[in-house]
Amino acid sequence: MMPQYLYEVILDRKVNPREGSYTCRLFERGEDEILKKIGEEAVEVILAAKGQGDNRLVEELADLYYHVLVLLVWRGLKPDAIDSELLRRHPAG
Repeated sequence: MMPQYLYEVILDRKVNPREGSYTCRLFERGEDEILKKIGEEAVEVILAAKGQGDNRLVEELADLYYHVLVLLVWRGLKPDAIDSELLRRHPAG
């Protein structure tokens, strides 16, 4: 439920920009900035996993996930596309 809710909030920020919104700033700066943030967060996930503890790892994974959702909205994709791809790769049963 949370990923869908967060996706909808991010989508709303794209459609209805709000002054001072970090998400809106990402959209204003464009895809290169979004990709840069994903790269930074991925590195932070690795660093957290290598010695900063599980709480820090979860925090960094949340940051990475948020930025991935921003990229999906930017590209006009939905989180369901990822679910479908994972199901295609690993069918239930």
